[in-house]
Amino acid sequence: MTISIKLRSLLQRVESICVLTGAGISAESGVATFRGVDGLWSKLKPEELANFDAFMRNPELVWEWYNYRRQIVHDVKPNPAHYALVRLEELVKEFTLVTQNVDNLHYRAGNKRVLELHGNIERSYCIDCRKFVENVEVTTEKKVPRCSSCNGLIRPDVVWFGEMLPEGVFEAATEAASRCELFLTIGTSAVVYPAAGLPRAARNQGAYVVEVNTEPTEVSHTVNETLLGKAGEVLPQLITILEETRK
Repeated sequence: MTISIKLRSLLQRVESICVLTGAGISAESGVATFRGVDGLWSKLKPEELANFDAFMRNPELVWEWYNYRRQIVHDVKPNPAHYALVRLEELVKEFTLVTQNVDNLHYRAGNKRVLELHGNIERSYCIDCRKFVENVEVTTEKKVPRCSSCNGLIRPDVVWFGEMLPEGVFEAATEAASRCELFLTIGTSAVVYPAAGLPRAARNQGAYVVEVNTEPTEVSHTVNETLLGKAGEVLPQLITILEETRK
């Protein structure tokens, strides 16, 4: 991997960075996408589980699946790429992390300015009174959690197929992308909208857009620079350059 002179120069003075992360960064922690889940779940399409109608028809099945996924997330840890982004947030004046992931690893690593486009699998809320609930437990005796306030069904706080993104989150992400000097797209092909529009929005406003991925993607030809490699190896190198100018 070669970091261009232009990117090195920008890293030495940059004060405004926006980052978009996708499944690739979490894969380095051992988080598989749900489309790759083995066993029982491989026989079911995600669209048959991750939508509101499916939840209302069979909340027990949906919760069983999400409880399985939550356990996978609970058992993994943030990787060097996550911690590099924490350090990046500490080094620059203006930092926004936009993620398509629901695994909560960015918060667990220590990032503070995180915009979760698709929600967070470790949060839940009541579909009736909208009360947020922490630490939902699903057991063999209590397979479908209910709200302690109104007895409504509690669902995972993730964006399902056919649902809108959380109110105001994408707008904030677009604003951050439009005013940054450097935009990093990490571990995502950036072809699924509306997230796919963020690198373009950044470049249209003059930002230098850098892709970090293990292989070229459909967005590679639209960015200023592509750094091929694992995010956990590439990002620490960028951090080193920033730290050298901020001692």
